[in-house]
Amino acid sequence: MDTDTTLYRLLTWTSPSYPTGAFSYSHGLEWMVEAGDVHDLATLIDYIDAVLARGGGWIDAVLFAHAYERAHDAAAFDEIADLAAAFRGSAETALESHQQGAAFLAVTRKAWPYPLLDEFAERRDDLPIAHSVVMALACAAHDIPRDAALSAWLHSTAANLVSAGVRLIPLGQTDGQIATARLAPRIAAIAADALDTSLDQLGTAAPLLELCSIRHETQYTRLFRS
Repeated sequence: MDTDTTLYRLLTWTSPSYPTGAFSYSHGLEWMVEAGDVHDLATLIDYIDAVLARGGGWIDAVLFAHAYERAHDAAAFDEIADLAAAFRGSAETALESHQQGAAFLAVTRKAWPYPLLDEFAERRDDLPIAHSVVMALACAAHDIPRDAALSAWLHSTAANLVSAGVRLIPLGQTDGQIATARLAPRIAAIAADALDTSLDQLGTAAPLLELCSIRHETQYTRLFRS
């Protein structure tokens, strides 16, 4: 495919309008706002950076890269899919990943069909599907370059959290765009690191993020599902 075609698909799949329900998840951010620890532009950027560099976003980035490389080897890809489905520290972040993964696969099979996606869906059956892995599969199937696909994945993760922060704190739309701009160099660096990280090196170091998600499960008033 030509560059315009691949770019169009990548922009579509990472758009907030793609029907995965991403707008309904905050990845524990709602609790941090309730607790007062995230309360302005700077603390929002710090929270999102932690997700991308040390939390679930980092796990997704590394697994995305490995899933992409194994997309045409069913057995190897399924091992990555199993690991990605299990690699969550709380029930809500697991729900976030699995429901978006199932939605992405269902919609993409209908709108952008490809045999690799159908074969994976048949093998997976009712097992949980991580969003990062199934998007990596779609990108590999449709010949979207790996590096661009991973950067877009990380950007979409950051953009969703910025949007949640703008609504929760609340912040103005200009501050939201400032946050997105300031995260850009971090996303580039994190993507580069993820591409060089082996599965044996994969891990997280952000226990506070997991605690936020766990506390969000029993938060009295909630707008988001995680």
